[in-house]
Amino acid sequence: MKAPQVDTRELARRIRVHCLRMTHHAEASHIGTCLSCTDLLAVLYGSVLQVDPAAPQAPGRDRFILSKGHGAAAVYAVLAERGFFPREWLARYCDDGAPLAGHITHHGVPGVEFSTGSLGHGLGLGCGVALAAHRDGQPWRTFVLLSDGECDEGSTWEAALFAPHHRLDRLTAIVDYNKIQSFGSVREILDLDPLADKWRTFGWAVREIDGHDHDAIHAALADVPWEPGRPNCLVAHTTKGKGVSFMEGELLWHYRSPNDEQLAAALRELGETP
Repeated sequence: MKAPQVDTRELARRIRVHCLRMTHHAEASHIGTCLSCTDLLAVLYGSVLQVDPAAPQAPGRDRFILSKGHGAAAVYAVLAERGFFPREWLARYCDDGAPLAGHITHHGVPGVEFSTGSLGHGLGLGCGVALAAHRDGQPWRTFVLLSDGECDEGSTWEAALFAPHHRLDRLTAIVDYNKIQSFGSVREILDLDPLADKWRTFGWAVREIDGHDHDAIHAALADVPWEPGRPNCLVAHTTKGKGVSFMEGELLWHYRSPNDEQLAAALRELGETP
């Protein structure tokens, strides 16, 4: 079921390179959010998820849901690197008629469970999937990657109430806590702190980590469930634009795409020939 493990740090580097090239080609937004969650995705797909690129619909697979659908390029990149579809698809990201849309889509894309885009829906989907597994006595796990900004959404907290009520301890929410959303810092728009305590109060088992520390990510996610009967919430403290110095922590890169010169500079920082 599980694809062979890989060097997750090198996988993360390649994901970042793909995302930069894809957003440059498409003149698309959201490079910052793709780079902030890259390390989480590299560890998930490189060493945690029980999935098989040769059988992407295998009944016993773990399920991964990208709730922050605008981070699509990063998920497409890791799926291509892990062999779910050809890397050549990435070169047509957002092209008219191409399979890879700007917000993640499952239609015709092996390895993608659900299409998402409008924020606040992914955790509810994850609850439904996890509840089905729980009632059927199935051992596979469900992982949902959320943005911090979508923790502004009431639907996220409805799902956060639902999961512990139904004792969905094989459900894991991962919050990409990069602290920047569309038009400002999370603290300015709608302060979430103390975020971990909020999830605990709702009945979740919670851990906080550096979301760029591969060892910490693996140790946390490979160990779920953390407490019997409680769903898991991993608050991953990350940096928007991580890996490219002039993008890190900059609101500008939520919507801007790199031009030719910026792409070349970013690729050089990642040890890649422009």
